[in-house]
Amino acid sequence: MGNALPCNSDGKLERHEKKVEDDDAHRLSYVGNAAHDVLSTAHGKMWHKLWNVTTGKVMGEVHQTPHQKVSWTTSQDPPDDHDNWFPENMAKIMSKTQVWCDVTSLGPPDGQFMVQFKKALGAICDTASKKDEPIIVRMMFGNIVGQPTNCDAVIHTLTEDLPEDANIKLWVGAWRKGVSWNHSKIIAVDGYYLHNGGHNLWDKHYLAFDPVHDLSMEAVGKVAQDGHLYANAQWKFVEAEQKTLTGKIVAMLPDGLPMVLPVRVSVSEWPEGTDEFPPQYTKSLCPKHPQEEGHVAMITMGRYGDMIRNARPSDEAFVAMFDSAKTVIHMALQDLGPITLPGVPGPVPVPGCTWPAPYLEAFGRAIWERGVDIEIAVSNPGSIPGGLSPTQACYGNGWTCENVASEIIKTIKEQYDGVDDDDLRKCVRENLRVCYIRESMGKQWSDGKSMGMHAKHFIIDDRAYYIGSQNLYVCDLAEWGILIDDQAATKKCMAEYWDPLWKASFTGEDCNDDKVMDGLDVDRNGENPRHVDKETKKLMEEAQKQQYNVDPDSEHHHDED
Repeated sequence: MGNALPCNSDGKLERHEKKVEDDDAHRLSYVGNAAHDVLSTAHGKMWHKLWNVTTGKVMGEVHQTPHQKVSWTTSQDPPDDHDNWFPENMAKIMSKTQVWCDVTSLGPPDGQFMVQFKKALGAICDTASKKDEPIIVRMMFGNIVGQPTNCDAVIHTLTEDLPEDANIKLWVGAWRKGVSWNHSKIIAVDGYYLHNGGHNLWDKHYLAFDPVHDLSMEAVGKVAQDGHLYANAQWKFVEAEQKTLTGKIVAMLPDGLPMVLPVRVSVSEWPEGTDEFPPQYTKSLCPKHPQEEGHVAMITMGRYGDMIRNARPSDEAFVAMFDSAKTVIHMALQDLGPITLPGVPGPVPVPGCTWPAPYLEAFGRAIWERGVDIEIAVSNPGSIPGGLSPTQACYGNGWTCENVASEIIKTIKEQYDGVDDDDLRKCVRENLRVCYIRESMGKQWSDGKSMGMHAKHFIIDDRAYYIGSQNLYVCDLAEWGILIDDQAATKKCMAEYWDPLWKASFTGEDCNDDKVMDGLDVDRNGENPRHVDKETKKLMEEAQKQQYNVDPDSEHHHDED
C-alpha cells in the first residue's frame, strides 16, 4: 500500500559533480524549482529514468472514487455499479494503443478490472490486425513477500479469449528484491496517453460496498514518455535476474511453486514462441505529437527502492517541496505512521518500522520558521472495504490524529533550542490541522464500517500538486508520480477534490490540543526486530500481508508460506 523514506538504505546519497541541465526547468515555479534543484544536483544519473521535467495536460477532472461526481457531499452509500466507469476508462486508454502499452501496478486486475483489461486487449488485437509490426504490451506487478504474482495464471486469463494469430506480443512480469517491489500504478500508451495515481486494480476495494477513497489522474503529452521509461528498468532487472544461475533454475519450475527468496522475479509471454523478455521502450518507437494548448509544466518523480542502489530521488524531492512552502501544505493520505501489529492494543508499531522523520521535520520547520499551515486528512483506522476480512484489506494503520500531530510538533523541540510548551501549543492551535476523512454522512458507511483512504496527494501553497503511488509512511517500494506545477491547474484540482474533501472532513473534533501536547514524549517507533519473540514475528508477518491488501484466494497469486 505504500512507501516513503527507505527502511534499509545506508543513508548515503550519491552526488554528482555536474548538475543536470533540463531545458524545461524554466517553466517551473519556486515549488517545482525546489524539487528540480535536488533532483538535478543529487540524482543526475536517474534523469529520464526516475525523474524528468516535462509537460502535459490533465484530462477532465481528477479521477476520484467512490462516486466521482458527489464524493464527500453525499449523505448516502454509493449505489450499485457506482464506479464501474473507472476500470472502463482504464480500458479506453489502453484501447488507444497503436504501438506500445505499459501497465504497472501492485497486483494484477480482478473482477471488473480484469473484464475491462481483457476488452482492451481485444481492441488492441483489432488494431494490430491492420499493422505489419506487432503491438507491444508489457504489464509489471509486484512479487509481495508471502503472496507473489502467478504470472502464468495472469497471462492465461488475459489471453484466453484472444485469437491465436493476434498480432500482439504480451509480457506479464513481477519482481521483488528484499522488501522492495513494484507499487507504481501507471498506464502509458504510445508515449502520449497516461493514467497515474493511487488506485490498485481490485474490484472489492473500489467497486463494491464500503469502498476505499482513492485518487488518480489522466493526462496526455510528453509526460507519458516518462511512464514507459520508468517501466524499462524494472523489466531490465527481471531479465538480468532471471539470467542468473538461480534465475534459470527458478524459471524452469512451475510459477506457483512456493519459494521464499530475497530476490524473486517471474515473467510469462504470449503467444508461445515470443521472446522470453520484452524489448526496451525508446521514444523513437512512437509518433511525435504536437504540444497543444493547455499543456503545463510537470515533474515526473519516482523511486525503485532496493532494486537499484541510491534510486530514491522522489524522497528528497518531497522534502525540498515541503521546505519551499510559504503559506500552506494540504495532504490527503492513507497514513503517516508505520504499520502496526494486528490484534494488539495500542497501536503498536511493527518492530523495525519508524515514522518518516525527514518529512515530519520539514513540516516542523515550515510551521516554526515560516508560519506555514499544515492540513492533513487521513484514513479512519482499520477501514475494511467490500466485506473483506482485516487480513485481506485494512486501510488505516491505527494511529490517531493526535499521534500524527504529536510526531510533527515534537520535531520542533528536536530541531530548535529554547522552545517552550506555550509556543508549541500555539503552533498546534494556529498552524496544524489533522482530521479523519468524512463524507456528509459522517466517518462511517450505513453499515457502521469506517471510511478508508488510499490517496497519495499533497498541494503546496495552492499552486502545485502531486498525485502518484508514493505514500508518506515508511515502506521501501518502487513508486512513481507527478508534480503538476501550474497554479490554474492546481486551483481546478482543488475545486474538484481537496476543497470538498476538507469541507466535509474537518470538524475540529479529531485532534485535541491537550492530547497532542501530552503525547510529545511518547516513542512511537518500533522496537529492534532482533529482540522480538516468535509470537511477535508471526504478527509481523501477518501485518506485512495485511498492509498490501492482496486477496489470498485469488488464482493470480500464490502463497509462499
